[in-house]
Amino acid sequence: MTQDHSSSASPERGDRIAKWLARSGVASRRDAERMIVEGRVQLNGAVVNHPATFVGAGDIVQVDGSVVSAPDRTRLWRYHKPDGLVTTHRDPEGRPTVFESLPPGLPRVVSVGRLDLNSEGLLLLTNDGELARKLELPSNGWIRRYRVRVFGVVDERLLASLARGSEFDGVRYGPIEAQLDSVKGDNAWLSVSLREGKNREVRRVMQGLNLHVSRLIRTSYGPFQLGTLTKGELEEVTGKVIREQVPGGLSGGKFQRRP
Repeated sequence: MTQDHSSSASPERGDRIAKWLARSGVASRRDAERMIVEGRVQLNGAVVNHPATFVGAGDIVQVDGSVVSAPDRTRLWRYHKPDGLVTTHRDPEGRPTVFESLPPGLPRVVSVGRLDLNSEGLLLLTNDGELARKLELPSNGWIRRYRVRVFGVVDERLLASLARGSEFDGVRYGPIEAQLDSVKGDNAWLSVSLREGKNREVRRVMQGLNLHVSRLIRTSYGPFQLGTLTKGELEEVTGKVIREQVPGGLSGGKFQRRP
C-alpha cells in the first residue's frame, strides 16, 4: 500500500481509515467518516467505531460487508456528462446515474463537484476521494466556464452587473462573468464564468434576471477542458498533466510510479 508521510500516517500505522477509504474511491473523507459513525465499516472483521483507526498493510477493510481494495495509483478522467443523469452513486428516486453509465472495467470513482440532472458537459472523475476534495477547494480560485441557452429577453446591462456579485431570493452570489453571444428569436446563448458555484447557481441567477435556462453545458473546470469529448465519452488525464495542474501537488508522490 502506498504510504503517506503526513501527520496522520506513518510507515508503521498506515493511513487513517477515512482517508484510506477516500483514496480507495469509496467516498469523500467526510462521507467515509459518516459511514464509520453509521457502523458500516469493518476492519479485520470488527466494526470500526472511531475515525482515528489506522489501516496497515495486509488489513482487510469492508464497507457494507464488501471488501474494499487497497488504494491504487491516483487517476483522473474527463467525462462528458449527458443530461438526464444524476451525479450520485445511489438515487432514492431511481433515476439513472452517471456511475451506472460508465464503461465496464473502470475502478470505483467519485466526481469532482457535481452537475445536476439537466446539466451536461465536463465532469471530472477520480478514483481518489482525497484528490476530489483538493480539486473542489474554493481556495484554488479555479474558473468554471459554461455555455448557457436561455429563453427570454436578455438585458446586457444586468448581465454585466453580475460581475459585482448579486443577491436573489435572499441568497448572496459571488461575481459571475456573463456575456451575450447570440440571439435567435426568444432564445439566446450566453458565456458564463464563475469561481465558486453554489448549488444550481447559474439557473437561479438567470431566473433572477427573468431568464429560463433551457440548456447548460460546462466547458471547463479550472485547467481541464471539455474539448472535443462527445456525450458519454471518457478520457483519462495523464499523471504528468495532473502533476502540473494540481495546486501544490499531492502528498506521498502517488503519481511518481507511472507516467
